[in-house]
Amino acid sequence: MTEQLKPAQPVLHLDRVSRVHGHGASEVHALRAVDLCVYPGELVAVMGPSGSGKSTLLTLAGGLDSPSDGRVIVEGTVLGDLDRKQQAAVRRRSVGYVFQDYNLIPGLTAAENIGLPRELDGVSARAARKEALVALEELGIPELADRFPDEMSGGQQQRVAIARALIGDRRLVLADEPTGALDSTTGESVLAVLRARCDAGAAAMMVTHEARHAAWADRVVFLRDGRLVDETARQDAGTLLVTAAANALKGKDQ
Repeated sequence: MTEQLKPAQPVLHLDRVSRVHGHGASEVHALRAVDLCVYPGELVAVMGPSGSGKSTLLTLAGGLDSPSDGRVIVEGTVLGDLDRKQQAAVRRRSVGYVFQDYNLIPGLTAAENIGLPRELDGVSARAARKEALVALEELGIPELADRFPDEMSGGQQQRVAIARALIGDRRLVLADEPTGALDSTTGESVLAVLRARCDAGAAAMMVTHEARHAAWADRVVFLRDGRLVDETARQDAGTLLVTAAANALKGKDQ
């Protein structure tokens, strides 16, 4: 995606966002004045060493936490201007989030977990299940529809979580190590689905420590000590590996 093709309004804008945990001597700066936009049709990969602020960046972008300073803007709406109920509505309708630990509800089947956000937004259970089955098919796991999380492997749970993030007309997908529990072949197929969703007009941001996975992205941004320290446009995988390796020399990737 070239600079001149970017539309005027990003789907996600992190406007000088900072996050501080604790006070005084125990104060920790998880993010420091990060300014980042993600546009429709764009997949942005976030890389950096452990503790650099990658997961914090995603939780703020998804409205799961609030910045200490700066603004998080999703489709033109400043999340900090909304009350909790309004923020929850934005997350259900506009944001799909893939958590590292899946966050599936044990008492619900795969289809029910996937369709739950749609039901909470007023879609009938029957229609939500139909959408969930389509999402499961897209991820290549339709046979899991009526299984409960404890009847699935970690990789299967991961794909169900990804299907939940993609259901409906989500304009922003946030993924924290979305291929972490998957073998290389399955991981590539999941990235292909994510790439296709972006090519259809959504925006996505994913945290990854794998340069070969970051090669699917339009841009790769690098965090260190809570700061955005580098950015590179899409390039061939070999060059990206060299770039990532150079940055990783300053600290071990998560």
